[in-house]
Amino acid sequence: MTINYRNIITLEPGKRGGKPCIRGLRITVYDVLAWLADGMTEAEILDDYPELEVDDIRACLAFAADREHSLSVIA
Repeated sequence: MTINYRNIITLEPGKRGGKPCIRGLRITVYDVLAWLADGMTEAEILDDYPELEVDDIRACLAFAADREHSLSVIA
């Protein structure tokens, strides 16, 4: 099942500098991606941030994949 991140990732100009956040929380997509890149598991993230859900983490990954896919290749 593909996560529809548009229902989870929010953009609010006055919150966290307008960066993409999760469900209006002050946790950014970047935060989650950085934790995963640092080796944290989904279970560890959810344990440290109980306000998050598994679908939130998956939405961050889908959001990042979609942005990566939409980037133009510079020749």
